[in-house]
Amino acid sequence: MVDPGGAAQRLARMVQIETVSAHYPERGTASVDAFLALLEHEYPRVAAALERERVGEFGVLYRWRGARAEHPLVLMAHFDVVPADEGDGWLVPPFAGHITAHAVHGRGTLDDKGALCVILEAVESLLAEGVTPARDVWVSFGGDEEVSGRGAAAISDALRDRGVEPWLVLDEGGAVVDAPLPFVPARAAMIGIGEKGFATVRLTATSSGGHASAPTGLTAVARIARAVDRVQRRPFSPRLTASARAMFRAFEPQVRPASGRLLLWLVRVAPWLAARLLARQGGDAAALVRTTVAATMLTGGTAANVLPPEASATLNMRLAPGCSVADAIAHLRRAINDREVQIEVVEASEPSPESPVDDRFAALATIATEVFPGVVGAPYLQLSASDARWFHRYCSHVYRFVPFELTAAQRASIHAVDEFVTIDSLARGIEFHRTLIQRLPS
Repeated sequence: MVDPGGAAQRLARMVQIETVSAHYPERGTASVDAFLALLEHEYPRVAAALERERVGEFGVLYRWRGARAEHPLVLMAHFDVVPADEGDGWLVPPFAGHITAHAVHGRGTLDDKGALCVILEAVESLLAEGVTPARDVWVSFGGDEEVSGRGAAAISDALRDRGVEPWLVLDEGGAVVDAPLPFVPARAAMIGIGEKGFATVRLTATSSGGHASAPTGLTAVARIARAVDRVQRRPFSPRLTASARAMFRAFEPQVRPASGRLLLWLVRVAPWLAARLLARQGGDAAALVRTTVAATMLTGGTAANVLPPEASATLNMRLAPGCSVADAIAHLRRAINDREVQIEVVEASEPSPESPVDDRFAALATIATEVFPGVVGAPYLQLSASDARWFHRYCSHVYRFVPFELTAAQRASIHAVDEFVTIDSLARGIEFHRTLIQRLPS
């Protein structure tokens, strides 16, 4: 029996444990142990029936034995969250786990404790009904996705070492939202079939410093400013990925305006031109077809009248499929064209492969359209990184979808203020996972 009200209460208690992974270095990881102990208490059937093990410091892995062990389903989520402070403008304290008549409010309700909650609610309810899945179900939870994803990496390594070959891996990612194209008047279940890579890059320049009243030559600050400007003026070339083409095919029946039909025609006959048109739109449309670069931090100087001997800029890069980390750095070097600017890769991850839009994708899309009548199931390229990337190393069917219906305001609240999930979304999320587990092929 599905109990959305009870799920809301349990999710609220999860929110109240401040598993802020950015705070682990100075505050320790007691919150991780407290959170996992809470799960043991709140889901007694899961605790009794599923095999549970800690994997590394931040991973926990459950195994629900089914009728067969080969090619299992892997369900993923993470329980760490990004920082939140009531002083940032939250209407309710971010870690209070406040419940209204229609929603649960607080940090992590969408990213990603809400998804974790509905997975466990589905398993707990099916256990209560005596269900045995047709094949094994592995449930993988990570506690450091927001900072490194080492927990999920350790779990992925452990399953690979044991010879586990998943039938399908499902992690956080898309949701039920307005179609991301202005000429498609539809709601869509956006199912990620791949994700961009990322690179954090630091640009550094040095100079002799001195008094600001008598500057000579190109100062460190000016050199860095010029480098950032050159990078912005030379964007990466746009290209239609396999996921973008598949997304357009999925939306084709819903396209209405003539301009939209023209773009779909170009996708088929002149994809290079379609990519250029999308890039000109900026925002999400441009991010779908090219590697992006954003300058996010600038440092240098200690006083208004002192020339700093060093200045730096940090760039956040999101790498499109087909663009490696090495390719991205080579592009930066050409764009900056200044040997006095040092380029350092602080952290990086290659783009994931793109999973096929086949029968396994169709299984997810079909269930989504049943749980959310009237939506279109569509593949897409996820712009941000997730724990799912670790499974692409040995699994070809890795997808990203949280079965929640989200407004634009809710999407904007992720990593921001006033994050919340509706109780109706929890109910549908539980139904989605129950259906997926019960329909596993034998």
